[in-house]
Amino acid sequence: MARSAVRSAARFDLPEVDDFTRPYWDAAAEGRLLLRRCRAEGCGADHHYPREFCPYCWSEDVGWEPATGRATLYTWSVVHRNDLPPFGDRVPYVAAVVDLAEGPRMMTEITDCPEPELRIGMPLVVHFREAGDGGGEGVGGTGGSGGAEGAAIAVPVFRPA
Repeated sequence: MARSAVRSAARFDLPEVDDFTRPYWDAAAEGRLLLRRCRAEGCGADHHYPREFCPYCWSEDVGWEPATGRATLYTWSVVHRNDLPPFGDRVPYVAAVVDLAEGPRMMTEITDCPEPELRIGMPLVVHFREAGDGGGEGVGGTGGSGGAEGAAIAVPVFRPA
């Protein structure tokens, strides 16, 4: 019985913030999306998810760069059942892959759009869900947790532009 109580308290929507990813999560808490960009001569590729090296040329000369927050819808799926907390309280939701304006693809969620209105290639814009507070909408350039221990985490999600 104690095991089920512990399981129900677990959150599966919160990232593990470490020293490497802290700039990404701090920017998200401020309503900004960051990408990693290769600084090697002749490369300059943007990539996402954040890595400490360029996945195209393997250079370790990469840094954080602001993204425009614009994207187009590549594909999606409507999730009708998810037993992991707190996703079960959110169903149905739209899990998606978007093409960021800078080039990389990103897994995310589409909000504020009924599923029948979704179209491949539709323009999207990022906004941020405060996940550490139970998943309510919230952050959008108005400040945030600053990455403090135990504070809310803002997760980038997208909606129609």
